[in-house]
Amino acid sequence: MAKAYLVVRMTGQINVPHWAKNTMTLLKLDKKFRATIIPAKDNTLGMLNRVKHYVSWQEVSADIAKELFSKKGRKSGYKKITNEDLTPLGFKSIDDLASSVSEGKTSMNKIKPIKPWFALAPPKKGFKRSTRKTYGEGGVLGQNKELVELVRSMI
Repeated sequence: MAKAYLVVRMTGQINVPHWAKNTMTLLKLDKKFRATIIPAKDNTLGMLNRVKHYVSWQEVSADIAKELFSKKGRKSGYKKITNEDLTPLGFKSIDDLASSVSEGKTSMNKIKPIKPWFALAPPKKGFKRSTRKTYGEGGVLGQNKELVELVRSMI
């Protein structure tokens, strides 16, 4: 079983039912193209399956987590994260933070001055698959095996 999931919201806020909005708020995915890393538990997998028509997720590795934290990670004031910001939190570097989050040891909600989400841009050169279908039907939604490449084009 995975230790943590990289989750990206692929749809906007219009025509989303109330129960799905609440679930995505709990996942810290308030806007389109927001990403977060959540630890893998039974309840989080249930939440992901419930909103699978609005989000895409995949198991996260330490290298994509490091890339997200170094390029898109922000602290309060929407400023970039530096190594000086991580020392009071108990991390030596961004590599240490990324490995801890990707292994599920630390939740992004518990690292307080750092924002619990990453603001991504639309993918360069567009989507290669449909954004209205699940991955099994030829789209990008749900559990997506190609999400890491898509996120790299969104950074």
